[in-house]
Amino acid sequence: MKYLKLSAIVFSLALILASCSNSSDNPESADDNFDRGAMLANWADNIIIPAYTSFNAKAADLKTKTTEFSTNPTVEKLQELRNTWESAYVSFQHVSMFEIGKAEELRFRNRVNIYPTDTAQIEGFISTGEYNLDLPSTIDAQGFPALDYMINGLATNDNEIISFYTSHTNAEGYKNYVNTLASTISSLSAEVLTSWTAGYRDVFVSNTASSASGAVDKFTNAYIFYYEKSLRAGKIGIPAGVYSNGVLPEKVEAFYKEDISKKLLLESITATHNFFNGKKFDGNTNGPSFKTYLDYLNTIKNGENLSALIDGQFTVAHNKANELNPNIVEQIATDNTKMLQTFDELQRNVVLMKVDMVQALNISINYVDADGD
Repeated sequence: MKYLKLSAIVFSLALILASCSNSSDNPESADDNFDRGAMLANWADNIIIPAYTSFNAKAADLKTKTTEFSTNPTVEKLQELRNTWESAYVSFQHVSMFEIGKAEELRFRNRVNIYPTDTAQIEGFISTGEYNLDLPSTIDAQGFPALDYMINGLATNDNEIISFYTSHTNAEGYKNYVNTLASTISSLSAEVLTSWTAGYRDVFVSNTASSASGAVDKFTNAYIFYYEKSLRAGKIGIPAGVYSNGVLPEKVEAFYKEDISKKLLLESITATHNFFNGKKFDGNTNGPSFKTYLDYLNTIKNGENLSALIDGQFTVAHNKANELNPNIVEQIATDNTKMLQTFDELQRNVVLMKVDMVQALNISINYVDADGD
């Protein structure tokens, strides 16, 4: 706990000091002619839409496998469903940061990945057969975490899990709910992708204004919010006890299949890192991006290129996270210091992006920071 408190104090001071000083050694550019439209086009055409297209296919496959399992609940079908669920969950890490447009309207990220899931609410819905997953009150009982419970957490072994879908007095209720969960993920994904391909892409790319309502400003806020709150805090800080008086392993992502929790973390870091560099989703080349924008402005911090500092810190954070146990629940139990160290490395990029980068790009952070970091 001494380490935890010291870490929080150090980074709070770092954020305050950075906020009160110039983010770079450069005076603010009075002539920013960077082609924001080209950057927005690269984001939309080469990263966002391809990522959603890939996820949508995996979400549709998840729906199919769920139907096959509920029609014939066997251990083999259960394992096939788990594999498809995991593949879709990993793919989701590449679209979770894109909470803008239709995704923001639908509360896409929250409906697909709020954890820990509310098992009591899930069991209540199954028991009564009455639920509406469009309601905000049901957000803790749906998405990948709810499916995690339904295919991994109902019992301690596969045969017992299968019994809930075969011999249980309300087997039909369990079948109906697991199908509803998968169908909801698939339909939400399809709706977001359709929005992008049916008009929103052009609206997004053409909105090049350098203002709070401009696409670059709005998306930058969404991107940093995701990195700070969903990645750094959600995947590491909260379960590691950074914001509480003790560790909270039950709040680990994919709690009932926790041996993929590290995998999801690493995929999320990779996705946000690639986006910073403008890397094409299905290729190895980079396009206009935060990195090229900062380089265009020749943004220097403490004598070093700011884009290189951010890029390098992504690598440092990924390498530190890679030292964790594949099962983050076990990591917390055996050596939580490594979790706190991973949090620290992720936090360094919060300061670099949320203070230095946005100041260089003349973008204001418009979300409220209430977690005390």
